[in-house]
Amino acid sequence: MSKVKSRWLIALSGVGIHISIGSVYAWSNFTNPLMEKFNWSASEVQLTFSLAILFLGLSAAFLGHFVEKYGPRKSGLLAAVFFGAGVAGSGFAVQMESLPLLYVFYGMLGGIGLGVGYIAPVSTLVKWFPDRRGLATGLAIMGFGFAAAISSPIMDSLIKSVGIANTFYILGVSYFVVMLASSLYLEKPSEGWMPKGFQEKVDSGKTTIRKDLSQLTANQAVKTKRFYYLWLMLFINVTCGIAILSAAKPLAEESIGLSTAEAAALVGVLGLFNGFGRIGWASVSDYIGRTNTYTTFFVLQTVLFFLLPNITTAIVFQIMLAIIYTCYGGGFASIPAYIGDLFGTKQLGAIHGYILTAWAAAGLAGPLFAAWVKDTTGSYAESLTFFAALFIVALIVTFLARMDIRRLEKENTTGEQLQAQNF
Repeated sequence: MSKVKSRWLIALSGVGIHISIGSVYAWSNFTNPLMEKFNWSASEVQLTFSLAILFLGLSAAFLGHFVEKYGPRKSGLLAAVFFGAGVAGSGFAVQMESLPLLYVFYGMLGGIGLGVGYIAPVSTLVKWFPDRRGLATGLAIMGFGFAAAISSPIMDSLIKSVGIANTFYILGVSYFVVMLASSLYLEKPSEGWMPKGFQEKVDSGKTTIRKDLSQLTANQAVKTKRFYYLWLMLFINVTCGIAILSAAKPLAEESIGLSTAEAAALVGVLGLFNGFGRIGWASVSDYIGRTNTYTTFFVLQTVLFFLLPNITTAIVFQIMLAIIYTCYGGGFASIPAYIGDLFGTKQLGAIHGYILTAWAAAGLAGPLFAAWVKDTTGSYAESLTFFAALFIVALIVTFLARMDIRRLEKENTTGEQLQAQNF
């Protein structure tokens, strides 16, 4: 059956799921309305978002093997049920004026839908695009980044016209329908599948497939140093970036004096850079390598985070945020291909799930720290210098990873030479 399916439509289905679940990135649209309506603190409201990211990482880790065993279609349908119920249930929580219920519906149930929905199309697309892994993961995760650009103005408009609770109801039903339709088309390619004409190019020497450093199971991968290097790189990139994303709207209001509507529009526009960064950086990583790509992320962001608190010019501030958003999105999109390079595709979905626990941890650490700084000092800007220092640590980790990869490449080369001599 998979032979008659288009890998580009498979990719489009993945984008459909990610555009739905990626609306979590527009959470900041709910921050001020919830604070004003119920007199909740920034930290209390921010915990909802943090819980959603926490459960995203946990469900991705625990259900990664489910995705591998039952395939992307059933996994996508499971995600649709959890995420749709979580968002719609948040409307009930708001009507009940219950913060704990909001945590349960949006944070826990929605978060589980996020995790399963995130990894289901990603691991599948890597197998549909053996010729362009970076492009494939960029396509899958691109929708997650673009979601804020689509959802942010819609959320802002709905909140003003129908209220917070009804906004959650409308969004919950809409996301369920889109995810349901997308999931029904998802399917793994047959074993050993290659794009038309690709095998001939490989055989003729016109193109080459970079050999994976190893073929490991998820349980074997977690015993290696390079697994934790990738975990740390993702954790730091997400911790710093997600703090900016979750507070982008109020940060823009206080730093450069944008109105609520202008700040909401900025969040939406920046979502485009999040999305373009995913497809752009992931595609670039096919050519310059994943490690070089991450090194570039950390060099750029170290400089930008140090400078950002002192910027008061609107256009400069927005350009700097746009670059940060591309690096943030690019980090997510490059990770699955990086996993394939270092650990192979035997259990890529499960390994990806384990790596995403870094996102779960960062989802708690970044926004809560930024919100705590806001509640303590009255400004989000004070946390940015601390995050800049974290990027220096991440830069060091990329060099450690580079050394470990070179060692393994040397061992592989030596092993192949010995095998050839024995043959």
